[in-house]
Amino acid sequence: MTIKLANHPSSITLCVLRLTLPLLCLAAAQLLAADWPQFRGPHGNGVSDETEAPAVLNAPKSIAWTADLPGRGLSSPIIIGDRVFVTCSSGPQQERLHVFCFNASDGSKRWERQFWATGRTMTQTKTCVAAPTPVSDGRRIFAHFSSNDVICLDLDGNLLWLRGLTRDYPNASNSIGLSSSPVIVGDTLVVQVETDAESFVAGIDAATGVNRWKQERPRNRNWSSPVVFTDKPGRQVVAIQGLGGVVTLLPTTGEIVWNRTNESANISSPTPGNGVLYVSCRALVALQADSESHTPKELWRNHLLAPGTASPIVLSDHVFTLNSGGKLCCGKTSTGERLWQLQLKGAFSSSPITAGGKLYTVSEKGVVRVVDVTKPEGGQVISELDLGQTILCTPAIANGTLYIRSDAKLWKLVNAIAR
Repeated sequence: MTIKLANHPSSITLCVLRLTLPLLCLAAAQLLAADWPQFRGPHGNGVSDETEAPAVLNAPKSIAWTADLPGRGLSSPIIIGDRVFVTCSSGPQQERLHVFCFNASDGSKRWERQFWATGRTMTQTKTCVAAPTPVSDGRRIFAHFSSNDVICLDLDGNLLWLRGLTRDYPNASNSIGLSSSPVIVGDTLVVQVETDAESFVAGIDAATGVNRWKQERPRNRNWSSPVVFTDKPGRQVVAIQGLGGVVTLLPTTGEIVWNRTNESANISSPTPGNGVLYVSCRALVALQADSESHTPKELWRNHLLAPGTASPIVLSDHVFTLNSGGKLCCGKTSTGERLWQLQLKGAFSSSPITAGGKLYTVSEKGVVRVVDVTKPEGGQVISELDLGQTILCTPAIANGTLYIRSDAKLWKLVNAIAR
């Protein structure tokens, strides 16, 4: 593998509104504890720090509002302050890219921006061009689409820069579609693009859109998303999972910290928890950095906890997995022992999230379930709501409310008792 540094904007398709950046930085709002700024939440592991979350879902009382969406979309909503952001793709070939901002209070549209895709828009029928979830640093929104277009906007929808990665890497595409969601670390945006023809992970300057580094990856189809975690005190790394194994990189340089070449899953994403990284490879495996080796220590593995499409959740000293057939399992993080399992109805593509001792799942048929996972004897479904539409996206939670989207709708769900 090689690292390629690129510092010249002439090597990319780039549109930077540099004059707005100083004002943006001065007036920027910081991320709040209640924000949900990226795929699977503030920690990238599906866990919210909020103690209050909807426990009783009962239509129509729990539906605070709905907003209509055009075209397709599997990306999750993200929430910054009083704004909800979501991406969509529309048109006969999904060539029109949308970024929406809604008011969290009433669902009214604050603004919408539209762009033309510059790369390939062909996807498998189940997925779409607006599959990756956007990410925010509290000042800007970074949206990556399956067409390999990366768009940076401020919170008011002003375009800061746009980059068509297909111009620089024309073979980094496939006919099935990309869905890896980017992450932001400091002032570096990390984008993972892996296909049969060309694969890489790049660290992009968040202010300009120019590559800071580029790391080649094995040529395999991959829909897993990168995750940021602290693998040892004082060191943040980015974990990249794919069929070629799991690596962790320094976000500032792309330098490999450790590398585990054992085969791993290419759909579910790695999950951090208490300095341990949990990955799936026909089993659930717990990995920890080894100070004396460039290969992590395998703490344990258990095939009974293997997830499906959904990514694991680590909550305190328990790890939760959900397979595609709806089996929810709970294990001990210390040993990997499976403690209990709960069979849920339906097929699942979205990952569960958790807040306040409650775990939320959404089936492909649009049934939202609230599961109490605090009891040692096992999980218990305490509420459910049928939204009546196909839903493949992972939900989001902020300020005590749940946000879920389908192709056609965005919902804000609240506790029915409180209404």
